[in-house]
Amino acid sequence: MSFENFNFDEKINAGVKACGYDVPTPIQTEAIPEVVKGRDIMGLAQTGTGKTAAFVLPMLQKLMTGPRRKPRAVIVAPTRELAEQINENIRELGRQTGLRSVVVYGGVGKGGQLQKFRSGVEIIVACPGRLLDHLDSRALRLDTVEMLVLDEADMMFDMGFMPAIKRLIKYMPKSRQNLLFSATMPAAIRSLADQILVDPVTVQVNHSKPADTVSHVLIRVEQKGKTTLLKSLMKETKMETTLVFTRTKYKAKNLAVTLQKNGYQAVALQGNMSQNKRKEAMDGFRQGKYNVLVATDIAARGIDVSGISHVINFDVPDTVEAYTHRIGRTGRAQCSGEAITFAGGEDISFIKQVESRLNSKMVSRVVKTAGGSTSANQSGQNKENSSPRQERERKNTGNNSRRPNPKAPSTRGKSFAAAHTDATERKTTNNNERSGRPASEARPNKPRRGRRSAPLGVDFLPKARRRGQNSSAQSRTES
Repeated sequence: MSFENFNFDEKINAGVKACGYDVPTPIQTEAIPEVVKGRDIMGLAQTGTGKTAAFVLPMLQKLMTGPRRKPRAVIVAPTRELAEQINENIRELGRQTGLRSVVVYGGVGKGGQLQKFRSGVEIIVACPGRLLDHLDSRALRLDTVEMLVLDEADMMFDMGFMPAIKRLIKYMPKSRQNLLFSATMPAAIRSLADQILVDPVTVQVNHSKPADTVSHVLIRVEQKGKTTLLKSLMKETKMETTLVFTRTKYKAKNLAVTLQKNGYQAVALQGNMSQNKRKEAMDGFRQGKYNVLVATDIAARGIDVSGISHVINFDVPDTVEAYTHRIGRTGRAQCSGEAITFAGGEDISFIKQVESRLNSKMVSRVVKTAGGSTSANQSGQNKENSSPRQERERKNTGNNSRRPNPKAPSTRGKSFAAAHTDATERKTTNNNERSGRPASEARPNKPRRGRRSAPLGVDFLPKARRRGQNSSAQSRTES
């Protein structure tokens, strides 16, 4: 089957050919005819299977007829990167249709967005927060909207956007076509679908399982060894374009800087960056200026870059669904890819959940680091494989430094002053031996500067003991 079988307008077909699309993906094959008929859709498919084109192409076909320069379709996305990517796809596929679109999100000024609204647009691609700002300020009306698309609905639920989505819907006519696309389907999203979709057609293509074109690799390593492991792995493995995921923004920034210092063309993408910096990083990664992108989960669904050969989970994600979204950046469009996960001892239960979802074991790999050790945390492996007796011996060996020196003279039965005198003499002898002085020129230890020299056995005793000693000596004298 080819895209010509959908009977799109010639101007749309020209955009399809310009983008290099030849054969539609399974979700496109199932969803596009139903969207063209005007049916509500609940689309469930793996990340990277062509969900965007599955709703953009029939949307363009529908908007080719009817009024222009009025908002007729709204696409809601959870992140700025995803909104930008969808808008870019609309421009590429509809470059000859004359249809206009605008991308709306926060973090940038409102002036440019307001100007686009005034000039007239048919398609609005937006994040919920900024779109609500325009609606609440009456800078925009959505009473002419004919089609609503909620893309990556499960991520919007995770980010707490459900109340905002319900508010947005109130600004739109009740008679409209609704499309809901998601990579996973938790109970909350199914409940939302029941509220807004009318007699929907469910299009489901292995939505809970990652793509078969991706191989899954597990490397056992503890947290402190991950950076060294990553550098060694990238040195010995041919990686054309690599996406590295970390759990925190701080770690993403620092890891990108570390890779840059080691000669890699790396850049970070995290929430503390301004929108201009984030766009610069994405464009540079997409155009090949950077071949390593270190990102947090905020970018997991906004990155649509062809040819990503490796996805590395520097930190394991919080959920199995997040794992699916992360690795969906590779193995796209029937191309092969590799997903590598760094996991420590505390991540074993999560790895078992992922393997249960995959219905197979992840391939274990050992990578030699710069120091000649392996990434599998040899001490941790030995601990798991050792007997209780061996473990006790290992602990005792590690604690030898705390034991007293058997060659040191015993101080048992001596007073505090006498023991202190012996220690001082030993220290003086050792110092003289190290300096090479003969015994005739030996120098005694000098009192520390700033401290008052006093008879030994008195000044070094606590005041309470000193008072007790004086009182006992006085009583003996009187007696």
